[in-house]
Amino acid sequence: MADDHPVFELRQYKIVKGGRDRFMRLFDATFVDSQEAVGMRLYGQFADLDDPDRFVWIRGFDDMAARERTLGAFYFGPVWQAHRDEANPLLVDNDNVLLMRSPAAAPHPARIEAARDAGTFQRGSVPGLVILHLCTLWKDPADPEDGFARFFEHEVAPIIEAAGLPVIGSFVPERSPNNFPRLPVREGEKLFAWMTRAADADDWAMRWSDCRHSPAWRAIEPRWRDAQERAPQILRLRPGVASAPR
Repeated sequence: MADDHPVFELRQYKIVKGGRDRFMRLFDATFVDSQEAVGMRLYGQFADLDDPDRFVWIRGFDDMAARERTLGAFYFGPVWQAHRDEANPLLVDNDNVLLMRSPAAAPHPARIEAARDAGTFQRGSVPGLVILHLCTLWKDPADPEDGFARFFEHEVAPIIEAAGLPVIGSFVPERSPNNFPRLPVREGEKLFAWMTRAADADDWAMRWSDCRHSPAWRAIEPRWRDAQERAPQILRLRPGVASAPR
């Protein structure tokens, strides 16, 4: 792909024990508008239902050049400089970061843009759960002819959506070098990420079970399973500040 395509950061933070709500309130009040003001696009901030100390968020950039420019503007700018001494002590680890792009097989980032614009990821607007699957693969998923991304888009996603789970985003690694080394990213990994949403944890469990037990899923399951090096990381994420009951 050319360099002028949107890129995303999928960021998983480990927060000091008991500090996630405080960090998310600070983030929401201080770091959302200030990042968008310099040209980034924030897609959502999430509390992990299964780890009370995990905070997940996604931000996007027009392209890699915009990433370098806007990150510099923000982290050397007045808002981060004023609040970094409040934010940094709440972070145990903030280096679990994936630099991603939409696969060529999928529509431009239309799905995640539509979900964002509809308020799916925004705190206090659309209630529910966002589920992120992070698949670790044996091969690069972005092969345009026979890659996992193409398999997912054409064969897997229709089965998932038939079970009432809309695919609201899918991503493959962005292979451009990290052009803002002040912020480390995980590089060289063979990964595929996809996102869906459900009304709540029970709704997700029911629909995912129905999907996995359908004849259509059983037909594609061997390829789905064999393509993955290990079981996927599944994050059940709720947009918002306060931790939700499991």
